[in-house]
Amino acid sequence: MGIYEFSATTLSGDEKSLAEFKGKVMLIVNTASKCGFTPQFEGLEGLYDDLKDKGLEILGFPCNQFGKQEPGGAEEIGAFCQKNYGVSFTMFDKIDVNGDNAHPLYNFLKKEAPGLLGSKGIKWNFTKFLVNKDGKVVKRYAPTDKPESIKKDIEALL
Repeated sequence: MGIYEFSATTLSGDEKSLAEFKGKVMLIVNTASKCGFTPQFEGLEGLYDDLKDKGLEILGFPCNQFGKQEPGGAEEIGAFCQKNYGVSFTMFDKIDVNGDNAHPLYNFLKKEAPGLLGSKGIKWNFTKFLVNKDGKVVKRYAPTDKPESIKKDIEALL
């Protein structure tokens, strides 16, 4: 099963297939509005502004599994991201990234790019997965990796 076979619901309630992003470089991130890493939305939006015309797509997946740091519903999450960070990249509805109810996309990402020492689980908010134009997961980044620090890796794939 490849990445383009997955779909998810956007914050506005529309089902979006990842096949829509074929031929683009994707950065997939699990996000939260009330996390110490939340200011990374600014860096993510900066990357998107700089590189979207060259073929970058950023896909944000809110998740409430870490410290209950994403308690709101879709409308609240969208308003927060827009008002505080001007987020214009695609944001999806809240999902689980670990456990029995993990979104199938995240099960795929974790299998394709395990974490430190081969761990499969997502450790915290703002774990990032870089996917090349062919849909291959090429790298996983820790929550502490700031978006600006991975710009070179993204540009190399564009």
